[in-house]
Formats: sequence, structure tokens, C-alpha cells
Amino acid sequence: MTHIDAGAELDPVHPVPLPPSPSGLTSAEVADRVARGQVNDVPVRSSRSVPDIVRANVFTRFNAIIGVLWIIMLIVAPIQDSLFGFVILANTGIGIVQEWRAKKTLDSLALIGEARPTVRRDGAAREIGTSEIVLDDVIETGPGDKIPVDGVCVETDGLEIDESLLTGEADPVVKRPGDPVMSGSFVVAGGGAFRAVKVGAEAYAAQLAEEASRFTLVHSELRSGISTILKYVTWMMVPTAIGLIISQLVGEDNDLKDSVARTVGGIVPMVPEGLVLLTSVAFAIGVIRLGRKQCLVQELPAIEGLARVDTVCLDKTGTLTEGGMDVTELRVLADSSCDEPYVRRVLGALGGSDPRPNASLQAIIDAYPDDDNGNDDNGNDDSGGGDESDGGWRTTATLPFSSARKYSGASFEEADGTVRTWLLGAPDVLLAEDDPALAETGRLNEQGLRVLLLARAAGRAPDDPRAAEGAEPVALVVLEQRLRSDAAETLRYFAGQGVRAKVISGDNAVSVGAVAAKLGLSGEAVDARRLPQEPARLAGAIDEYTVFGRVTPQQKREMVGALQSQGHTVAMTGDGVNDVLALKDADIGVAMGSGSEATRAVAQIVLLNNSFATLPSVVAEGRRVIGNITRVATLFLVKTVYSVLLAILVVCWQVEYPFLPRHLTLLSTLTIGVPAFFLALAPNRERARPHFVRRVMRYAVPGGVVAGVATFVTYLVAGHHYSGPGALEAETSAATLTLFLISLWVLAIIARPYTWWRVALVVTMGVAFLVVLAVPWLQDFFALRLVGMTMPWIAVGVAALAAAALELLWRWVDRREPAE
Repeated sequence: MTHIDAGAELDPVHPVPLPPSPSGLTSAEVADRVARGQVNDVPVRSSRSVPDIVRANVFTRFNAIIGVLWIIMLIVAPIQDSLFGFVILANTGIGIVQEWRAKKTLDSLALIGEARPTVRRDGAAREIGTSEIVLDDVIETGPGDKIPVDGVCVETDGLEIDESLLTGEADPVVKRPGDPVMSGSFVVAGGGAFRAVKVGAEAYAAQLAEEASRFTLVHSELRSGISTILKYVTWMMVPTAIGLIISQLVGEDNDLKDSVARTVGGIVPMVPEGLVLLTSVAFAIGVIRLGRKQCLVQELPAIEGLARVDTVCLDKTGTLTEGGMDVTELRVLADSSCDEPYVRRVLGALGGSDPRPNASLQAIIDAYPDDDNGNDDNGNDDSGGGDESDGGWRTTATLPFSSARKYSGASFEEADGTVRTWLLGAPDVLLAEDDPALAETGRLNEQGLRVLLLARAAGRAPDDPRAAEGAEPVALVVLEQRLRSDAAETLRYFAGQGVRAKVISGDNAVSVGAVAAKLGLSGEAVDARRLPQEPARLAGAIDEYTVFGRVTPQQKREMVGALQSQGHTVAMTGDGVNDVLALKDADIGVAMGSGSEATRAVAQIVLLNNSFATLPSVVAEGRRVIGNITRVATLFLVKTVYSVLLAILVVCWQVEYPFLPRHLTLLSTLTIGVPAFFLALAPNRERARPHFVRRVMRYAVPGGVVAGVATFVTYLVAGHHYSGPGALEAETSAATLTLFLISLWVLAIIARPYTWWRVALVVTMGVAFLVVLAVPWLQDFFALRLVGMTMPWIAVGVAALAAAALELLWRWVDRREPAE
């Protein structure tokens, strides 16, 4: 490993003394920097703060409208006409509590999966939180680690860093001592250490980690659809409300307080005030439910997004298979000049030369421990220069494994002074296509085994780009991968839900195909090196085949893009640095909790229990949210449509508005508020469908029009039927009865398919209304009194006709709905 002095010629003007060597800061120097505020104090939050939650739930456009109207009603009308304000307070409180619970869940899960970089302090390496890094800390880094702050390399050992998430350049950058590293990039190969030169808000990508894991409600079809609906509602509300105010306060010669009350009664129900709340609550409860299954949802719309996915791309290692491997066989090739004991020693030396082995090399280390090659645990020579008396080998050069390169290597000076270079990696990359060793490799791959080739390079250093040219194949190392016990069942679930699975792996295509076949995925395995380069042809090939091997990290990204170009919604799962680019570009990125820090940072969903079988739970939560919010949105918007229509009809006919606020508060509570809360949180396995706004409005508009017209007809008929004192209350009661029955029928339709609790919910709401009509003090409180027998039955008859028309209309809409 090469070094530079951490304080030499890097930063001549510095606010505090620099550490004298790469051994790191002392405790006193750390304390000095903390006192000066030179700490990486940019908070990485997984959720909104409590003040943010309160602001988001309290200070909304519609809460402001309702709040002003509530204050007016408290001044001019009885308390029962101000009930809608107390309902809004209760709803807002529920929303705050649920999001706070979701925040606690997210924060606790984020702590479990939080990255803890290794720094050198007082001459020893220790793990600390990212926010504890101070200026000049010497930070160690290895494959998969994300660079948390800006720095300058002080040690490198084949260090390669991918800066594509910052610069867009796909090729990894080789770093040497003195080279800068930027926060937000990640290590793809090798290791080293760097000194922190910019921390906190000064770092180049200080906000990247925060944004990657922030609790957010954006980029969601549900959220954007609801925002679109609310925009249209506002446009309808403003002119309608103005017309209603003029009609009631100027056009009608009525008592001022009663006119104000009826004007407010016409404006309040236009506001779908609970719709945003219920969407937030549904998402928040989804986070809590998934959190109990050790699933960290870093961005809330990911719950919805995964439910909309139609293609899931799977990395084999760590997703379909467990991370560990076992060496099952060592095959020394017949024409090799090496015997098996010597080959074992070479493998042990290769294992000892890499301080950060991947899963394959770790299996080799376990099988062939490096007991006598003279290397310490960090791959550094401690044999006193390879003393021949003890048979020690001295490592002279190393090349760490890279997903793009597909091999690693090292050079050793053996006991007799001979320097030999060894390469270990993919046989089909290291060997020519006509090499006979590939035939044997192919037979092993067909059994689902992973095969590495040990080859002796022809006099070149391991980091020479042509090191593999003319290499002598020496032995095949056969490894067995352990399949995840839940992988086959999870793949069957996705297949049953119409979600296509694509296995995209850097391993040999035949081996990947054999593993996929064991899990029930059929189809030809394709070597990605033979895929066409043209985007259109590539998209066609990706769409046609299921299993791909020898895929480079850049190709994974291109394959995800090709699927998206065909109109697919793509999820990508992975755990290694070779998956980061594809995870970032996919519609939904899913990382394993045991995966690299970089993959966890860019993924929207992290499976902390490393269980692929958790994904169906995420899909189920997404479907519950999408399906249920679509149901309740229809309930809310039917009310908005009939409220706007009633106001228009009142203005056109120049009559008093039929309802006081208390009437609509009662109707909204029994036919929307209470039922919507239960429906929004109920199980729902309907397949997610697109075009949320269109699907909601095609039911809400006809439903609202039918309800509004039928209610106004009853109101006009009652106006001719009743006369004298108390006539207005009797007219209002008849109209309220009609509107309640129609709204109850809308609820009954939306509650389908029926279960016992859905039927009980609808019946309970109907019984509650009957109780209001039957109990004298409730009659007085809500100003509802049915007079006589004729008009109430007319009201019921009009409601029955409207319900029949509504049933026919919605069935007609269903038949016209295109297949999606």
C-alpha cells in the first residue's frame, strides 16, 4: 500500500495543526476540532422532523379556508353548526400522531442500517457515526463504502472509485496518494484511506446522503393526482362560493345569521378536507407495518411504486442466493505444470494478499488458509523480506477484484527469488474462446456451480491491462452457492401477480441459468457480452429473454433503461457496488441490509433482514394504499361534485341553500369520514392500475351529479309541499334524507366486494342516522324533523330512483373502462 504524509503539501494554510502521519488524529485534536465546529454535522434524517409534520398537517390551503369559516360560524351560529371545525381538528390530530409514529419507526430502522465509517484515532481504527467525523480525520475505505466527506487520499491499494452519481462518468477512477475524493462517490475496488478536508455543509455532495434517505411524499401518482384534483376543486370552489354568497346574502331577504350559516353550509362540503389526510395516514401506517417486518422504506412513495412495478430485475448473488459460498472442489488442469499442494499455496497467498476479500475469495480463504506465506492479516509482508528459511512469499503487487474487470490478481516473490503473477477470476474472461478448459467450466456451470480460474500471467504485472493475454490456465476452483430458501416462493408470487422477473448477474450465464432454473425461472440464459449495442435492439433482447450473465455494472444500468424505454415500470434488487448504478436508475431500488453502504444509500427500500421474501409484503402494502385511496377519493369527490352542483342550482333558482353546516357535518361523518377511515386501512389485494385521476373522476362526476340533482328535486318538491312556520326545517329534513340515502348507496357500492365487516360498516352508518331521526334531543340538535308521511316517502322514492340510476351509470362506466 502506498502512503503520503497527511500533513505534507496538502493544505499549507490550515486553521488547526494537521496530523503528522496517516495514523490519524489524537483525542485532543478531535476535541479541538469539535470545539471549533469543524464537524460533519449535516444531519442525515430518515424522516421529517416533528415541527415539519405539524406544519404539513396544520398549515394547508383547505385548513385555512375551513378555519376562517369555522371562526365565522362560532360567532354567528349555534355550536352544532360549528361541528365541522372540531372534526377537522380531530382529523389533523390523527394525521400528526400517525406520521409521528411512522417517523419513530423510520428513525429506529435507519439507526439499524446506518453506515459507520472507520476512522483512525490515537493510532487505532474505530467505527464512528458519519456525523462524528471531524476535519482531518483519516478515514479507511473499502469496496462498497460510500465516501461520506470530501478528502484527499493518503493511502491507496488498487483504489478505484465510481463518481458517476456526481459526474455522470461511468468508468471508475483509479486513485493514488494525493488525489481528491468527493462525498457521494463510492469504492468499487481496492481500498485505502483519505483525510477529510471538507466536512458538513462545505462538502461537495453534503445533501446527497440526506436526500437519499429523507422521508418524502413526492413523485407519487397518488399524491400528484390528488394535488391535481385539489387544484381543479379550488378553481370550481371560488366562483361557485362567490355566487352562493351573493345569492344568500344579497338575493334572499333572510335573517343575516341564518343566511351566513347556510352560505357556509354550502362552501364547507366543497372541500375534500380529509382526502390528503387519509392518504398520509395510509402511507404512514404502511411504513409502520413494514417496519415490523424489518423493511426500511426510505421514500414513502416506494410503497406505492413497487405495487405498480411490472418488471423486477434481480441480481443473483445476495438476492437469489445467500452471500456466502463454499469451495466444493479444486481441479488442477491436466496440462498444468503445477501440482495440487502448490496450487493450494498459491490460493492461500492470493487470499492473504487481499485485505478486503469478496464472497468468492473469502470462501477460498476459508478452504485454503494462508498459514505460511509470510503475510499478516492485512496482506502486508511480515516475513522480513520473504526469508527462504521459513519458506515465506513476499507480495510485490496486488490487483483487487472489480466487477467490470471480472478478475483479481497478485504478484509474489517466492522463496527462490522468482516473481510470479497470478490471476483469479472468470474463466470465460481470462481464457480464449477455444481454450479446452472452457468446456469443463461449462459442464460445471450447467450444474449451477460457480467456477473461478487460477491462471499464471505471462510475465506481466497484475494491473497491466494485458495481464490476461497468454495466461497459463492452472486450476479450476469450484464453488457452490447457497440458494435462499424463500426465493422460489417469492418468484412464484411475482409470476402470479403478472410481474416479470429478469435475472441480471455478473456471473457466468450458464451458471446463472442453472440457478434460475432451480428456482423455477425457465428460458435461455444469455451472455450479456453478446447483446446488441443499439438501444432499440437491446430493448427487444431484454424484453425477450429472462436470464443474463456476465453483465457489467454499466450494462445493468443500460438494461434497466432499455426496459423503461419500453414502458415498463422497473424494480431492481441488489446488494453489491456493481448494482448501484442500476438501483439508482430503476423506478424502485431495493437493497439488502447486509449489502454495501452505497447500495443502501441509493435504494428506496432496504430489506434489513436480508429476506427477499419481504418484497410481497411491500407489494401488498402498496396495493392496499392505492386501492383504498382510490375508493375513499371517490367518496370525497362525490361530495365535492354534489356540493358544487347544489350551489349552482341554488344560485340559478334563487332559493335558500337547503342545508345548515350541521346537516352536512352529520352526512359527511356517517357516509364519508368514519367509513373512509376504515376503508383506507383495510386489506386490499387488487392489482394496481394507472390513471388515478381519470379512474376516480369517472365515478365521482356521475355519482355527484345524480346525488345533487336528486337532492335538489326533493328540496323543490318539499318547498311546494310545506308552508307556514317550520316549513324550511321540514324541507331541509326531506332533502337531507334523500342525500343521506344516496350517499349511503354510494358507500355500499364502494365497499364492494362485501365482507362481514364491510356490510356491518354500511348498516351501522344507516342505523346511526335512524337514531338521529328517532331521538328527540338529537332531532333538535341537528334540526332534523320529518313532517307527515307523504314527503318523507317521496324523499325515499327519489333516493331509490337515484340509486338505481347510479348503479346503472357506474356499471356502464365499468364496461367502458379499457383493460389495463
